[in-house]
Amino acid sequence: MTAELVRGQNHPLPHTRLEIRVSAGHPVVAGATLGDDRGRVQGPEWIAHPGSPALPGIEVSQQAAADHRLALDLGALPAAVHRVTVLLALPVGAGGPARFGSVAAPFVAVTGLDGDEVATFTITGLDAESAVTALELYRRQGAWKVRAVGQGYAGGLTAMLGDQGVERPGEIATAILDAVARGMARAVSAPPPRVPDADRVRHSAPLTGSDHPDTAPTLPVPLPADATAPAADSGGGINYAHPRRRSAAPPPPPSAPEAAPPGRPATPVAGDATGWSMDERLYNQVWGMFEDLARTTAAYRSAVDFAESRMDQELDRVLSDPRSRVGATGDAAREAARAKCEELTTRAREALDRDLAQLDAESEVVEPALPTPFARWDNPVWHAYRVPMEIPMALRLGDLHLPERPELRIPMLVRLPLERGLWVDSGRGHSEAAALLDEGRLRRLAMDTAVAHAARLLAVYPAGEFTVHVIDPAGSAAASLAPLVETGVLAGPPAAGAAGVAAVLARLTERVDLVQMAIRAGAADSLPPGLDPAEQLLIVNDFPHGFDDRCVNQLRYLADEGPAVGVHLMMVADREDASAYGPVLDPLWRSLLRITPVADDHLADPWVGHAWTYEPALPPQGSAVIRQVLGQVAEARQAWGR
Repeated sequence: MTAELVRGQNHPLPHTRLEIRVSAGHPVVAGATLGDDRGRVQGPEWIAHPGSPALPGIEVSQQAAADHRLALDLGALPAAVHRVTVLLALPVGAGGPARFGSVAAPFVAVTGLDGDEVATFTITGLDAESAVTALELYRRQGAWKVRAVGQGYAGGLTAMLGDQGVERPGEIATAILDAVARGMARAVSAPPPRVPDADRVRHSAPLTGSDHPDTAPTLPVPLPADATAPAADSGGGINYAHPRRRSAAPPPPPSAPEAAPPGRPATPVAGDATGWSMDERLYNQVWGMFEDLARTTAAYRSAVDFAESRMDQELDRVLSDPRSRVGATGDAAREAARAKCEELTTRAREALDRDLAQLDAESEVVEPALPTPFARWDNPVWHAYRVPMEIPMALRLGDLHLPERPELRIPMLVRLPLERGLWVDSGRGHSEAAALLDEGRLRRLAMDTAVAHAARLLAVYPAGEFTVHVIDPAGSAAASLAPLVETGVLAGPPAAGAAGVAAVLARLTERVDLVQMAIRAGAADSLPPGLDPAEQLLIVNDFPHGFDDRCVNQLRYLADEGPAVGVHLMMVADREDASAYGPVLDPLWRSLLRITPVADDHLADPWVGHAWTYEPALPPQGSAVIRQVLGQVAEARQAWGR
């Protein structure tokens, strides 16, 4: 029976191999410290956190998330460890809340490997605290117990670690938060919360009972980094609400799914999510598919892990008894353990295949129905392209998939206007696929990818509302830039040489300064008449060639301050080439979303943190679709400028 703990209450632990499940309404950092018999943490090597996620007997998540699973094997802890303290903290610098009082009360559950809850604790009463000690698991007279703590710290991780006797707690807290920032830089942000639809069948029933671990508890979708407006008390973050949303209730979906026979899922229908328009319904439906695939795969992987762990336990019991270690009895016990593992794994795979089949069917009806900004370049909708009259809510940057079903591709949609720049990685050291290509070929692919993204951005904005600048110091990207240059959609010729780099950066930096001053003064009509009011995109190729220290600082400034006033950055560079600048460029690297010109499994979902393989949105080989679209964009701009 589950023990629902209150602050200060303890409860015995029946197992030594456990999971700590954390549920919050906003991404949080989860970690753990190991304490000696006096409760003191002897050093950084006794702290499990996203930058050092695995210690003997404990493993934590490598990034901030709304849901966490911490794995514990108390029997594998060093003999000197008498206490494990589970800590939670809010990440900093992500535009989210700075105190636990402005988010939902975190929920923590201690479970066995079979998913059965041993004890739960809801951490209430928090206000200005940005870090909290959630639970303590401690050893008394050879037995382990769990105690609900819920001690908050307004001083954050530094104060919490200092309270546990850690030397130089500020340095360690900074290292932890830096590791979290690096993890957040690779995460795909979640969309706004979806309104449940009772008529829609998505997940199959969760696997429960002694043979199957349950899936993660049902939670609100975490507040995203580029999707929905933050709460009023979250510190005044960026408002991500769609500018044309109405306050009235949304209309119903265009058609309801066909009634399905009992025990069978409903027939998928494109646009059956909620939203104010068909585009928004499809947007929410795509994100629903993304979340469903993430969670059903997590359930499958958890079930397989449980089956293998159970087999290991049974084999350990066989090997620990000399009477059954050898002979027919031992062989039979081993075979039974392996058979049970195979049975559980097979049942888990059947459940996964059932969910994947439903998602496959949904993808087959959703993909052809996607509007131009969400569609692949090979979608026929591009052949009927016309320059739009309104800015769409999002556009497609590529596709995402998992190894369990590589052919099931989820469109990677990002909200507009962009709230985060892009770094198209042209390096060979971060991807197996990239390592197979020669350096010149990879750099050409990276620039082709940047041009395809820029063309899509130009195509989805109304005429005159999006301007593209290019810095190509050595002129090495002329072939890739040809579609942009020859159709005349660029603001000017690609800037070359150190003087060209400095001139473009100076103009855009000045634009950011002028718009910021006008906004602060409440005098937007006082901007110079020659200032281009359109959204600006700067494509930087071959960085750091042609950049001096001043230009590097301007680049960082544009990455940090530009998006809020309509200036966006797209870097095409190898991170290793920029290493000569040392840590000065680390904030730039983390603030931009890294994407690749070839398939690479570097992006994480915001729900369970799977490593997803990303593939860029590129036109088919030999296709002229980008030139055709840019030609129409150029004609519309000429007509608009008359």
